[in-house]
Amino acid sequence: MSQGPYQSHNQGRFQGNQRPQGGGSHQHYAATSSIEVEDIRFGAEIDPNLFADIAQAKARVIAGEGGGRKNKSTQLRKFYDELVMWHDKVFAHGADRGATYRELAPFIKMLCAKVTYAKGRDHVSEGFEKLFTHVIRAVDGPETLKQAKLFIEAFMGFYKAEEK
Repeated sequence: MSQGPYQSHNQGRFQGNQRPQGGGSHQHYAATSSIEVEDIRFGAEIDPNLFADIAQAKARVIAGEGGGRKNKSTQLRKFYDELVMWHDKVFAHGADRGATYRELAPFIKMLCAKVTYAKGRDHVSEGFEKLFTHVIRAVDGPETLKQAKLFIEAFMGFYKAEEK
């Protein structure tokens, strides 16, 4: 029998109806990460402390999770830089922001996959994955994209001060 191009690559993967125990990938957060993200909300009326106290509290938690190996500021900065890049494309001079956002939304949302990959490689903690994924999933248009960028910007400023 001939092996397909992906068969050897997939050896050791789940086959048939085998599935990992414990359900989806987000069910493990409560047990291993102490970060809460429900207070991070974007939209017409944001919390006045979103870019101050809330961002600082999240930075403290994430800094405590790194353990010297994960959540290095240079790694986290890559996610911020990419978010800024997408923000700048949406807000480019003369662009129809709504139409540009709709065109780029799949690529913006792909940041969730990128942070999950970084977590799988032990570059970021589950807490940062949870935080960043929550922020990206909360983006639903140009204005919430701007708020998400500003939140991560504030988070990064506080994170650098908290990093050990």
